[in-house]
Parts: sequence; C-alpha cells; structure tokens
Amino acid sequence: MDYSVYLVTDRPLLGSRSLVEVVRAAVKGGVTLVQLREKDMPGGEFLTIARELLAVTRPASVPLIINDRVDVALAADADGVHVGQEDIPAAIVRGMIGPHKILGVTAHDGEELARAAADGADYVGTNAIFGTPTKADIRPPIGISGLTERYADAPVPVVAIGGVDHSNAAALIEAGAEGVAVVRAIMAADDTAQAACELRRVVGDALGRRGPRPALLTGR
Repeated sequence: MDYSVYLVTDRPLLGSRSLVEVVRAAVKGGVTLVQLREKDMPGGEFLTIARELLAVTRPASVPLIINDRVDVALAADADGVHVGQEDIPAAIVRGMIGPHKILGVTAHDGEELARAAADGADYVGTNAIFGTPTKADIRPPIGISGLTERYADAPVPVVAIGGVDHSNAAALIEAGAEGVAVVRAIMAADDTAQAACELRRVVGDALGRRGPRPALLTGR
C-alpha cells in the first residue's frame, strides 16, 4: 500500500466542477489513495457516486476508500472503509468487509491507536495536525510535536490529516507519517493534476530522505 498522497473528497470545494473529473485529474497527477467522504448524502446517491469514482480509480490501481458507510462500500465493492471512533467499531467492520479490504481508523491517542491495530486496521488517521475549516473537530490541533509524541511507535502506517498542504507535508513525513491526507490542497486547486503532482513530489522526496520505518517493512 502507498499511503503517501491520500485525497479526501469534499464536494463543496468544487464549485461548478464535477467530482468525477476532479478525482480523475487528481489520479492523473499522482494521488495514491482516494477517500469518498459524504456525511449527509442518501445511500442510493452515495452508491452511485462511489461506482462512478471506482470507474476512474480502479483502472489506475488507486484504491477507493469509503468514509463511514460500510454498506455503501460493500454494495459498490470499494477497496476499503475508513471509520472514526464514533462509528461502527473497527473490529466489527473488519468482520464485515473481510481480511482483504483496506480498513482505516481515526485514532487520537495511544490507547485508540493500539486498539485500532488490534482490531485489524491497516492504517490510522491522526487527529487534526493543523487547524482547518474543512472538518469541524472539537479536539484542538496537535501540531507536528503531537504527531511525533502520539504516533512515534505506531505498529501500522500513520496518515496525517488536518490543514496539510505543500508547505508542511514534508515536515509531517519527517516526523513519522507514512502519508498525508489532503482536502483543500487538491480539491480547491485551480489545476488539480498539477497540485497532486507537486504534492506527490514533495512527499516522495521526504520519504526518500527519511527511508521506511523498520517496523512497517513487512506490512499486513
């Protein structure tokens, strides 16, 4: 799995643009993972969009992850699911999706991190690193120091999220993240493909300088 540039969708940022076309451009630019996040969409419409995006991502070998909605992920045969601490427990989700689908879990501290790994998570997403208007979160941003302190010994890959862009992505990789989850830096960009390409370069260079974490060499 390549978690390096993880795109999380947010349709309000698109304006008049099509989600499918923006994701297509992001994939062309080099994103390595796409998460479809729709908090208030009816299931039928969510499923339709998931299938449309799979027609873009699957031929490019870019996994499509569904946020929260296990039912939509299963119906669309998406590549995985991402759940938070208030959603269906990760252990139950793993049983629902089977051993071969990708399972991501948001973990805010060491206890949640350990439980996510034990429950079968393939990766964890962090609490917000920097402030962002994209996602209202009652927890304060933890900053780069919080990333280092809370996730340094993670037994599974860590994806940093929250206010991530081209200016800070390298620092997050250097602090221990295996990838960065971005919303506005790609979804709101004037040139989606170019924004994705540049972020892929920044993250790739940082990963190359740091090298892989020994504990994560074998994967699941």
